[in-house]
Amino acid sequence: MKHSILIISVLCAITACKTTYPTVQTIPKITHIVEKSIPCLYMRAGTSKGPFLDMRDLPTDVTLRNNILLKIMGSPDPHQIDGLGGTVTVTSKVVMVQPSKRKGIDVDYLFAQIEIDKPLVDTTPPCGNMMAGVAPFAIERGMVKATIPETRVMVYNINTHSIIEEIVQTPKGYVEYDGTMAISGVPGTAAPVVLNLFDQVGGKTGKLLPTGKIRDTIQGVSVSMLDAGIPMVLMKASDFGLIGNENVEFFQKSKDLMAKLEKIRLEAGQKMGLGDVSNSVLPKIGLLSKAKNSSNNIQSLYFTPRTLHPAHAVTGAICVGTALKIKGSVASEVGTTNGAPSEVIIIEHPSGVIEVKLEMETNGDKINVKRAGTIRTVRKIMEGNVFH
Repeated sequence: MKHSILIISVLCAITACKTTYPTVQTIPKITHIVEKSIPCLYMRAGTSKGPFLDMRDLPTDVTLRNNILLKIMGSPDPHQIDGLGGTVTVTSKVVMVQPSKRKGIDVDYLFAQIEIDKPLVDTTPPCGNMMAGVAPFAIERGMVKATIPETRVMVYNINTHSIIEEIVQTPKGYVEYDGTMAISGVPGTAAPVVLNLFDQVGGKTGKLLPTGKIRDTIQGVSVSMLDAGIPMVLMKASDFGLIGNENVEFFQKSKDLMAKLEKIRLEAGQKMGLGDVSNSVLPKIGLLSKAKNSSNNIQSLYFTPRTLHPAHAVTGAICVGTALKIKGSVASEVGTTNGAPSEVIIIEHPSGVIEVKLEMETNGDKINVKRAGTIRTVRKIMEGNVFH
């Protein structure tokens, strides 16, 4: 009997203890904030690299679009720590592409140079290196159907209202990036992308010679100002006491020299009809000198514009090559040309050489670049979504 009473007491105690446990609570559902992102293909194109975006994924409002681009690249910040930018001009670039409604054109292309330490997005210049990635991107995104063994893509450059023919290797029905083509400024080899650029004169100023003269004087320095491929102010390196093969580090340390070059560039912008260019990368600067190798045509230091380009821009090569073929220009004093209407110009730069084939035509005093051709390579680095 005592045992029965004890068992009942224990059971009652356990029951009492159980009733003191809290009931299971339903955990409230957490609603996560959906982060904004857009599809992105990150590529190295020529001697530059950056994100390639479908223009239709971006706002049509320019201010909103530019704010997104700044966020994506991590600007303004000299380290671009909060974005995809690589802290130098050639790695702070964005390409936007969309299917074109223009007759005979496959895609429209808009290039943006993102300032590293300023909240500025400059869509006034083109970029011939990043341009090389437009056709591969268009094929990757299904905007253009690949053909075998290569695919021809007609591109309209919104920046300069010009047309580019790009020929991409697609031997198996998709873009082939591997190959044996080497270009200066890029390690290794890759498949060639052929660029044929049309309508390269006067893209920004409406004239090959914006001031109407082959030579001008700015700040006591003899200059040639041209708008072919891209607006440039060209000068002889020797007029600044330079040999012409100085490197990036030299110009980083030469603050007074860079300040003088910028002062000339600002005045050149006014003379070329570009207005106040203090917040623009146009016009670019070229310091020219005699080629080291006698088989090459000329040596060029190309500025972007406040730092020295580690290699050379394609559009800048078109401008330097065109100037070389105009008698009396600054370029003609230090470079060589065979004088033929069609010529391959080989330009030396800090990383090697860049070749551009120019087809010129002359009608009286009018000089036109009928076509400019060059070869670049492209590498697909990463694809996914970029958050902003």
